[in-house]
Amino acid sequence: MQALILAGGEGTRLQPLTSKMPKPVVPLVDQPFIGYMFEWLACHGVDDVIMSCGFLADGVRGVLGDGSSFGIRLRYVEEPRPLGTGGALKFAEDLLDERFFMLNGDVLTDIDLTAQLEQHECTGARATLALIGVEDPSAYGLVRCRADCSVTEFVEKPGPEQAIDTNLVNAGAYILERELLAEMAPSGTNISIERGVFPELVDRGLYGYEASGYWLDIGTPSRYLQATYDILEGRVTTRIGSRLQASNMRLLPEAGVGGRIAAPVLIGDGCEIADDASIGGRVVLGRGVKVGAGARIEGSVLLDGVSVGPRTQISGAILSAHTTVGARCHIDGGAVLGEGVTVGDDNVLSAGARVFPGVALPDGAIRF
Repeated sequence: MQALILAGGEGTRLQPLTSKMPKPVVPLVDQPFIGYMFEWLACHGVDDVIMSCGFLADGVRGVLGDGSSFGIRLRYVEEPRPLGTGGALKFAEDLLDERFFMLNGDVLTDIDLTAQLEQHECTGARATLALIGVEDPSAYGLVRCRADCSVTEFVEKPGPEQAIDTNLVNAGAYILERELLAEMAPSGTNISIERGVFPELVDRGLYGYEASGYWLDIGTPSRYLQATYDILEGRVTTRIGSRLQASNMRLLPEAGVGGRIAAPVLIGDGCEIADDASIGGRVVLGRGVKVGAGARIEGSVLLDGVSVGPRTQISGAILSAHTTVGARCHIDGGAVLGEGVTVGDDNVLSAGARVFPGVALPDGAIRF
């Protein structure tokens, strides 16, 4: 089975994490984010993946290569300019099989694609959309279906009175028959598949599959942190989650780790942690992270090569690779530090503060 993954966005909502790095290869716990999608697809028989790229496409290729390390065949199409979701689909037409999955590359999920495919075949659908129930559908678009699962209506950004009968929204996982592409505008046209293609298929072979399981759009720093916590705690099915379960929720290197380590936690190779430091729970430390005496880190992600000074406290924050934080700092409240940031002693960064790559803050510069 084949899948087309849409991964052409610039990831602006995730900046500064994505200021120098394409969103699909932003590290998430133990691998590039898109690796979880490859893992999920492989569990459902997908071994041929096409990635539709745009922003920093060479960076994606440089990390993922031909997909062999993930056990798949991976090919790329690079849009000359943003073409929308439908335009990206049409642009990849020459590589597509007669039937294929099309997936939004922003989502971490473990919904059952095999069951979705079985329903698609049973109904004789031309397109089947995975639908997921959400607590607050107002930020999404509701999808209404008949008892036979055929789609009847799309409601964009519904108000409370419109969400009384259903809370199902588009989960960004589709099964499509290639014949649909013949009805679309020519390649190179900017098209939204959600607004310009699917509504035209109502009563013409469009069905919804009501999925269950884990589903999260990780397009913002807060959702990136939530995805990290959920992987560590096993709320979504992943290989690294299984390894954590088998290791009492602590994956540590053989040496260099002192201090108090609370589960769940994943600490990369080459880390150096002072004996009186405190790490965890819900913490990921990349390779080569250094944590000074008396420092405390909880509910946070520190990517490769981060250095944390003595008595600094970090909670609910994301520190990109090769960031250096001085002594007695407080970094919390969803703060995000970009790659190579330097924070001097006695700084306070909170309330969603974002510091972009390469910025250097002097001692005591900010009391956010």
